Amino acid sequence: MEQERQRLEELRQLVRYHQYRYYVLNSPEISDAAFDALYRELEAIEARHPEWVTPDSPTQRVGGEPQPGFRRVRHPRPILSLASVTDEDGLRAWLDRAQHLLPKGTQLDFVVEPKIDGLRIVLTYEDGLLVLGATRGDGEYGEDVTANLRTVRGVPLRIPVAPSPQPSSGEEGAVPHPDPLPRGERGQVPPRLVVAGEAYIPIHLFRALNRQLE
Repeated sequence: MEQERQRLEELRQLVRYHQYRYYVLNSPEISDAAFDALYRELEAIEARHPEWVTPDSPTQRVGGEPQPGFRRVRHPRPILSLASVTDEDGLRAWLDRAQHLLPKGTQLDFVVEPKIDGLRIVLTYEDGLLVLGATRGDGEYGEDVTANLRTVRGVPLRIPVAPSPQPSSGEEGAVPHPDPLPRGERGQVPPRLVVAGEAYIPIHLFRALNRQLE
């Protein structure tokens, strides 16, 4: 019994790891068939022991239709939008303001990327477990779309709450796990963590969806 329980936890870590590699990093390490075998083994153990099923298990990710009704929720802090600049004069004015806030002689470096037009989503984790996903709304209040986000495989249901020692690549029985924190900046994740980002559909999937709806 104890050996099966240990295998259950190992499978959960493996499934989470390979989901992270596939859906977030877009760099799978195993074939779809190998992943499906791990997932089915996990499902089988949980079917034999339903009392072992936990809300953050990969098998509990919602696979049905997203819920249509939304509860209004208040963000812990206002989720502000970015100011837009549409011409060179506006950009230079912004640059002047930024320079005045910095020590004299500071050189500014820029990172430029295409604007992603998506839906701002705010995720709340408690002790590493996803407890709330909300839209930005008006910046102060949003809509609870947690159930809908559970259908999105790129949204982790659980995140590591503390760094774990990484086993050597040759260690027998080593179970890799996703570590989203950059090397050198790893540390304990706070008990309550709120993160925001954009939910969007890649253009090729958007076009495919439009073709299906025609």
